[in-house]
Amino acid sequence: MLTDIEIAHAAETLPIAEVARAAGVDAGHLIPYGYDKAKVDYTLLNEPSEHKAKLVLVTAINPTPAGEGKTTTTIGLADALRRRGIRSAVALREPSLGPVFGMKGGAAGGGYAQVVPMEDINLHFTGDFHAIGAANNLLAAMLDNHIQQGNALGIDVKRITWKRVVDMNDRQLRHVVDGLGGKAQGVPREDGFDITVASEVMAILCLATSISDLKRRLGEIVVAYSYTGEPVRACDLHAQGAMAALLKDALKPNLVQTLEHTPAFVHGGPFANIAHGCNSVMATRMAMHFGDVAITEAGFGADLGAEKFLDIKCRMTGLAPDAVVVVATARALKYNGGVAKADLNTENLDALRAGLPNLLRHVGNIQDVFGLPCVVAINRFPTDTEVELELIREECERVGVNVRLSEVWARGGEGALELADEVMRLVEEPSTLRFAYEDGADVADALTAIATKVYHADGVDFTPAAKRQLAELRANGFGNLPVCVAKTQYSFSDDAKKLGAPEGFRITVRELKVSAGAGFVVALTGNVLTMPGLPKVPAAEAIDVDDNGVITGLF
Repeated sequence: MLTDIEIAHAAETLPIAEVARAAGVDAGHLIPYGYDKAKVDYTLLNEPSEHKAKLVLVTAINPTPAGEGKTTTTIGLADALRRRGIRSAVALREPSLGPVFGMKGGAAGGGYAQVVPMEDINLHFTGDFHAIGAANNLLAAMLDNHIQQGNALGIDVKRITWKRVVDMNDRQLRHVVDGLGGKAQGVPREDGFDITVASEVMAILCLATSISDLKRRLGEIVVAYSYTGEPVRACDLHAQGAMAALLKDALKPNLVQTLEHTPAFVHGGPFANIAHGCNSVMATRMAMHFGDVAITEAGFGADLGAEKFLDIKCRMTGLAPDAVVVVATARALKYNGGVAKADLNTENLDALRAGLPNLLRHVGNIQDVFGLPCVVAINRFPTDTEVELELIREECERVGVNVRLSEVWARGGEGALELADEVMRLVEEPSTLRFAYEDGADVADALTAIATKVYHADGVDFTPAAKRQLAELRANGFGNLPVCVAKTQYSFSDDAKKLGAPEGFRITVRELKVSAGAGFVVALTGNVLTMPGLPKVPAAEAIDVDDNGVITGLF
């Protein structure tokens, strides 16, 4: 059996200019990055158009070690629509180097449902993440330099909130002391690093709609507080112009292709457990501009990525999905039902029944909380039995949702034709997107709504530190922003061990911080970290490159 990277290497790709031309991108808006990837100038979105594309969001159950295949299903669905004669396009996030070299691996799909060039996309791609890191760290350098040069803004060095970033899982950098070595080397202080994909600059790039909007958002970033408790912004340091200069090309979405030559806009990469988990607004709008149906995804389970896609991205942009696909596997549902990973290939209807409430809760949230039609896509594995699949169908149909098989890993777009047909039926159904909480809701009320409606918790508790931060947010005018919850991806709760559809729990918010440029408040729960670490055996140990430059070991 060929590996993902071997399948990608064996594929016959088209020149990116040909993919662009077939999609309708004129040469004047295309900036090629070699043979098979390019950036597209976002100014074309300013051109008047009456084109109205359908938007489909792909999400999933809570992730498990068994895997769900959300990105693979997203890509295969777009290819299946093309096979049905429907002009489709994909909008995806860019992978972070942290998971690529860590435990999760790449994020370019798999098998015969991939975007290519797979190794470029999973590694440096067009340099967007490096530009984001540079802009972030320029702001950090300007902040520390301002303090070193006399601190005219009266910044309290014990209340600096801005961290440096690196796009790597590096736990050693979570907490550091810098500025050591004497007066000329800076002001000694406690500091730390976040992973690039958790940074506010990443979120801003993904939510910005133009250079001017980008600069405005960058200027609103709160980097610290003064001795009098006033927020200090990037614009106070006059940093937004230089930051935008570093990001001007990164703001342009990247165009690549699937193995079946469907155009794919891959751009931005915020994590969904610690950030808002959606590709850029620019990329989504481009997919809708050049396709009759745009397929996009949101990270991790629907309680994280989909909730943030709907409550943050859609609220800010006016976008609204016409249909939602919820991806699951029989194996992952059995894992939620208590089966060990080593035993997931064995039929176990009792465990499947015990795990199904996780899927049904996500489905119920999409339908009842957000008011959107959905279909369940079962990413089929060879060990799945017909009895298991029939049980899933019966339980989903009991709540009014159809189930379709996805066999795109092995068959590409051909393996999702029935799923494509169901999606096209759903996008014609009338629906009105509802949010989990109202515009302008108080942060505490918004958190309570998410916890009770989406997670099905009994309520929210704030630590003493979070209570003080909540009061300060309100005092500084940030108390009515949307909320981005940082939470474990493995459970509806803030405890990763509570699988399935837990009940009788409360969410504990330990920290609140404003991302004023992004336009939301981040609520950290449980023990979620903004700088992950590498596992005992990182994926990097299996990655290599030969004398001809051919990379192996990526997955």
